Amino acid sequence: MEIRTFKDLKVWQKAYSLVIDVYTHTKSFPAEERYGITSQLRRAALSIPSNISEGYGRKSMKQYIQFLRIAYGSGTELETQLMLSKDLNYLNEEIFNNIISKYYEVERMLMALIKALDHKT
Repeated sequence: MEIRTFKDLKVWQKAYSLVIDVYTHTKSFPAEERYGITSQLRRAALSIPSNISEGYGRKSMKQYIQFLRIAYGSGTELETQLMLSKDLNYLNEEIFNNIISKYYEVERMLMALIKALDHKT
C-alpha cells in the first residue's frame, strides 16, 4: 500500500483507535476527575496520533523523527495514567488489559518507525 497521507500509516490508524477507546472508557470516570486524570488520559492519548500526523507534515526527516519521539513520550505518559486508573478502580482489569495491549502495539510500531527513519538520516 502506498503512503500518501499520514492517515495511511498503520501506526497512526492504531493510535487513533486507541484515542477512541480512551475517550469511550473515561466517560464513566468520576465527575470530580473531569479536570484530573480523565483530562490527562485524553490529552496523552490524543497527543500520540496528533504528533504522528504533525511530524508527517513537516518538511524534514529530522523534524518528523522528533515528533514521533514526542508521540512515543506521550505514550509512556498514557501508560502511567492507565495504570493509575486501574489501581484506583476507574478501569476494570479487562478494559485496562484491552487498552494497554493496544498501546503496547502502538509503542512497538512507533519505535520501529523511529529506528527505520533514523537509519535514513
